Amino acid sequence: MPTEVKVPALGESIVEATISKWLKQEGDTVSNGEPLVELETDKVNLEVAAEQDGVLERILKGEGETVNIGDALCMIGAGNGAGQATAPPAEQKPASQEQPSGNGKPAAPAQPQPASAPAASTESAESTESTASDVFATPVAQRVAAEHDLDIRKVPGSGPGGRITKEDVLGFLDQERSAAPAKPGPQVAEPERTAPPQKLATPSAPAERPAPTPRASAPAEKPAMPAQLAPTETRREERQRMSRRRQTIARRLVEAQQQAAMLTTFNEVDMSAVMELRQRRKDAFKERHGIGLGFMSFFARAVVGALKAFPLLNAEIQGDEIVIKHYYDIGVAVGTDEGLVVPVVRDADRKSFAAIEREISELAQRARAGKLGLAELQGGSFTITNGGIYGSLMSTPILNTPQVGILGMHKIEERPVAIDGAVVIRPMMYLALSYDHRIVDGSEAVRFLVRIKELIEDPEALLLEG
Repeated sequence: MPTEVKVPALGESIVEATISKWLKQEGDTVSNGEPLVELETDKVNLEVAAEQDGVLERILKGEGETVNIGDALCMIGAGNGAGQATAPPAEQKPASQEQPSGNGKPAAPAQPQPASAPAASTESAESTESTASDVFATPVAQRVAAEHDLDIRKVPGSGPGGRITKEDVLGFLDQERSAAPAKPGPQVAEPERTAPPQKLATPSAPAERPAPTPRASAPAEKPAMPAQLAPTETRREERQRMSRRRQTIARRLVEAQQQAAMLTTFNEVDMSAVMELRQRRKDAFKERHGIGLGFMSFFARAVVGALKAFPLLNAEIQGDEIVIKHYYDIGVAVGTDEGLVVPVVRDADRKSFAAIEREISELAQRARAGKLGLAELQGGSFTITNGGIYGSLMSTPILNTPQVGILGMHKIEERPVAIDGAVVIRPMMYLALSYDHRIVDGSEAVRFLVRIKELIEDPEALLLEG
């Protein structure tokens, strides 16, 4: 008996997902633990695996559909070969009608039955459409064919047992488009030949004298028309489905601006001391720990030191209460092809520079590969985002709610600054702190940012904070 494969629990606060891609097609043999389908959630992509050996008999939800926890995705049945579980139902109906006739008559029509019987029984356009759903094709292929008004029975199948797949339909459509340029040629030239003002003016004029006027103007109109049409034809548009992650990012950013009293304060920091320390210690650090010494570990430790001094920036609002957190889970924003994600470095106050650098590097690599788990994205008490890696000189970061503070790092740029009455060139970085003014006062936010500046400009103080 076929077994349903259902949407598993997706994690805290996630109740639905979008089917991103089917990794198996109907008729494919599958093994226990083999991935069947990829689900896209608000935070990560998950693969749903088969729980038994067998054949993927039927796909119940197509790519792009939204599913909830517990929804059936597909049916898996016992089978020995690919395509054998789904092919018999289409062949059994004619076979059952031929058996009562006896003798050897069923043998002759047995071969053409799967393809010719539905076509022979069609007597109208309505019956033709009704039999199209019975074609040996995947649901995704049938949906794509319907979207393009394509009779799917014209498409040759390359799947198991001759099943028509989504790729077969798209390939067939591409072939039709490649053969189409012969037809548009005359259609593009038609506006010049028809020249509505000329044809209408010639028969309507009772005398020959009015005719020269439209004829004289025609040569000026002919080159003008293609010149006007050409830009229109080249102005192409492309529509892409917004991914679930991008929809969530958009929704949360709007919510952050609507729900929080968000303000931003700025400062600048002299990076000379940190850069000099990195230059002196980078080789020994990498040789000992196997990873390079970057800037993020300095800022993560500086943020922890500032949060200890100003705990309200390590809090969140729940109803009419303020929840102050005495742990320091620092989120680090990472840019990926599918949007921004914020993996969390847990207990950053208890970790060394090397441990922070290693964890940030691993989280960033897994984020870009789409391999982060839900646990690595949940929680977080404060966030750091570095727009400087993209060349940003200054920006206003948006809160990662329900957090009430986010630090924005920017590009390091040499600028003239006044020190002890002298103008010198120093590597400077602008810092931006966005905060929720509902619980964080402006003076507290400014002093928090000044504390980070002090710790970065005196890296030895970071050791005392740790």
